[in-house]
Amino acid sequence: MERILGAAQCEIVVKKSRFISIAYPISTLEECKEKVLETRRLHPDANHVVHAAICGRSGSLFSSSDDREPKNTAGRPALEVLKGSGITDICVCIVRYFGGTLLGTGGLVKAYGDSAKEVLKIVEREELVDRIPFSLRLDYDQYNPIKRTLDELDCKDLSEIFEEGIKISGMVEEKHGEILKKRVSDIGQGRITITI
Repeated sequence: MERILGAAQCEIVVKKSRFISIAYPISTLEECKEKVLETRRLHPDANHVVHAAICGRSGSLFSSSDDREPKNTAGRPALEVLKGSGITDICVCIVRYFGGTLLGTGGLVKAYGDSAKEVLKIVEREELVDRIPFSLRLDYDQYNPIKRTLDELDCKDLSEIFEEGIKISGMVEEKHGEILKKRVSDIGQGRITITI
């Protein structure tokens, strides 16, 4: 499974109706509800704000809504696109501004499905990997080699506090936990405290 790294947005026009697709990273279905409300606030004049979402480690939790479009013509096609993408922890909101021409059920299914496909083409994604937290306490002279090590091991969500010494915390891939401990030990020679 993969996850997206940030929000993305694109737009398609079908028979003068505008379909604006916005993909958001989420970690719970509760967050999906918040993203739908946020999207409604951003587009108060939209005719519809349809959504589809998948979350959970294995992508087993789903949510979708047709938002007053005919049943199964909007949220469902978008959800099917998400299911086939191999992405989890994602909410896609599709905003429709009606252009005056009815699309019919087949046209709606195609338009909403295409909207979801288009936004998935532009999202940045990464492989979903298990990460564990770590924290370090080190001296200033150890900072550069430690920073290089953290970059090499693709550590994420780094936080650095510079005081009398330096405190660094973040997330490391679980499979790299022991490697990080070993490298910190080699660099610090007993002067760096690491907690994993």
